[in-house]
Amino acid sequence: MRGHRLPPPTSFLSSCLQQSHPPQIARAMLTVTFKNIWAGWKDAPLSTLGESQAAALGQAFNKSNTKFDFIYASDLLRAYATGQAVLDFHSSPKPPFKSDQRLREQHFGIAEGHRWVMETPSDMTYEEMYAQGIFPILRGRDAKFPEAESLNDLAHRADSAIADCVVPHLAAAATAEVHIAIASHGLCISELVAALLRLDPDSRRDISYAGLLNTAWTRATVSIRDGSLSGTTTTPPLNVTVTDVNNSDHLADLDVNVEEATSLDDEKAAARAFFGGKAVA
Repeated sequence: MRGHRLPPPTSFLSSCLQQSHPPQIARAMLTVTFKNIWAGWKDAPLSTLGESQAAALGQAFNKSNTKFDFIYASDLLRAYATGQAVLDFHSSPKPPFKSDQRLREQHFGIAEGHRWVMETPSDMTYEEMYAQGIFPILRGRDAKFPEAESLNDLAHRADSAIADCVVPHLAAAATAEVHIAIASHGLCISELVAALLRLDPDSRRDISYAGLLNTAWTRATVSIRDGSLSGTTTTPPLNVTVTDVNNSDHLADLDVNVEEATSLDDEKAAARAFFGGKAVA
């Protein structure tokens, strides 16, 4: 990977909705920068490597005859371009393609574009650190920088996105398969999967679907528990099963593949884990 710099995290999600085999969520295309910069809403286009990885994913979906009925994408360039690559390789007729700001990565407020550090200096207040441009990784789901989002804020946004990008297609899925794709970002994707699982009262909440590799995808199947939407104006209880996690088989034939976290130094490995949606101890 020497000489290549990966852009900030991008991820891909697809959902297949049917009466008997309801929504599938596939998450893919997460690219992580190894420069220790807070890059949530700080936008960046895909690098040459990122473009190759996104194209490989689109080609893989095409080769496997995976057809999407709708594709949604974050409006940030790196995720939008990934969704566009999947659309470009999609067979005709091509599905509708729509961007949505709620699919953006977590917003890091005043830390955006600044370097991050693993450890918090013990002799400084947060205000003093921020004044000197020091932005440590914050622990806890409510922690956030000024003008930023916490993980719980991001989870609330993910709930809203699932409600509008997946749930409205459940009615059509009662009679025919509906396959939805969502191109988003590492931290956001982990919260989108969690948001979907919250709609299943019996789903396991102790499993993490974070720590995503570059352009790897995750898939879930979803169905309505009683098989009917009649008589309700709210989202009914769902059956949600995550069937695939972090699949990156489409990258196997690329000349330059994704570095394994074990080959990175501690700081870069932490960057991959954190921006892939994984909590840092």
